[in-house]
Amino acid sequence: MKRRISFLLLLGLVLSLTACGHRHDVQTHQIFAMDTVMDFAAYGGDTQGFFTAATQEINRLEALLSRTREGSDIAHINAGGTVSVSVETAALLQEALDYAQVTGGSFDMTVAPLVNAWGIHTETPRVLTQADIDALLPLVGSEHVHIDGTTVQLDPDCAIDLGGIAKGYASMRVAQLFEVYQIEGGWVSLGGNVYTYGTKDGKAPWLVSIRDPQSPAGTAAMVGLSHKFAVTSGGYQRYFTAEDGTVYQHIIDPATGAPARSDLLSVTIISDNGTMADAYSTALYVMGAQGAADFWRSHRDAFDMVLITSDGKVLYTPGLETSLTWEEGGSYKASILT
Repeated sequence: MKRRISFLLLLGLVLSLTACGHRHDVQTHQIFAMDTVMDFAAYGGDTQGFFTAATQEINRLEALLSRTREGSDIAHINAGGTVSVSVETAALLQEALDYAQVTGGSFDMTVAPLVNAWGIHTETPRVLTQADIDALLPLVGSEHVHIDGTTVQLDPDCAIDLGGIAKGYASMRVAQLFEVYQIEGGWVSLGGNVYTYGTKDGKAPWLVSIRDPQSPAGTAAMVGLSHKFAVTSGGYQRYFTAEDGTVYQHIIDPATGAPARSDLLSVTIISDNGTMADAYSTALYVMGAQGAADFWRSHRDAFDMVLITSDGKVLYTPGLETSLTWEEGGSYKASILT
């Protein structure tokens, strides 16, 4: 099997650091955590204090929420039995259950047994038979998670994975630090989970480049954002190719137990809530273009989105009409969702 894992950011930041003759001294910082590259940028205030605090917070959350980190709350839960967890973990688990309900199960943290079996995130992925999938599907579903205050219990053989919202939640925690350290402007990019704070020059929003799924070094569109979270999900990020040439991407459809067969190449969610944006970007990718559009119409006050479809379209919501740009005559035809 051939396997590709790309650590290219799903959302790249195109930063113009000068305006009106004045140059802001933007400082940058980079770490590797939560299995991805994370970048930070800031100007004004105590930038080094911000970078140190952000790194410590990311490391703290990884130790708390990683399912592969020995001693984490999630590892303890997955080990079985009745477990006492932190208030923070219990709240995030409940939030994950809420997102599972509102998306009709398209986002589901209990898909972990299938993620493990497919192994797409590992060096040894494999193609499951339908019998393999049928044996694991009964383990998937919110009904297997029992929360009472800070006490959590899973049904036997079940497992959870907060990878679908952990970086989104982490971006929200880091976003709070900009004000603590009196930063004037900046951004964070936690493996494609982006937050923009303030402006790039005291006036203009930061420009966030939505990568071209068919050419990840290129750009499909750009959107100007300030004080917003933007999260992209797409099958091109991680995948493997089986011996027969079939490509299996990493996002599992909880309904089928197999990698999602979506007519979307990528979904970008833009919102005031980073955790929600993370969950919805995965769920709407699984839903496909029509399902994603219908879901947005039912929740249009909660978020904006950009869909890139397999037939060459960039579909965007009205809230982005004045901030989204794309190359005229390029690979994609852009149109607004109504």
